[in-house]
Amino acid sequence: MAAPVDVKFLKSHEWARKDRDDVVFGVSEFAIEQLNHEIVYLELPSVGQQVKAGETFGVIEAVKAASDLYAPLSGKIIAVNDVAVNDPMVVAQDPFAEGWLVKIAPSAAGEWDALLSSEEYTKLIESGEAH
Repeated sequence: MAAPVDVKFLKSHEWARKDRDDVVFGVSEFAIEQLNHEIVYLELPSVGQQVKAGETFGVIEAVKAASDLYAPLSGKIIAVNDVAVNDPMVVAQDPFAEGWLVKIAPSAAGEWDALLSSEEYTKLIESGEAH
């Protein structure tokens, strides 16, 4: 599946999508594939918590592996996807829509431009440089 064109990415496979003045985070389909589509647990921050671009904001666990989640942008958490927390397989089934993780009110506008475009991210994966 090709990555949606309206999202940007970190090399660590988290995505960000603008939602008016806010930004939604999730994890890419490539990352889900690396976890064998067997997501069993999500640890996400609480509403009101501050996150900083490039720093850990949570954990995603699969049957045989766990991985830290890194914030694409800095800001304040304004929503957490409780559906995904209660049923983590939603993330594996629909990572770019129903499987979103958190929504933030961004605090540093220039960070958006530093993220990879969908095309750049796809090239990274195709080159074999993504892990």
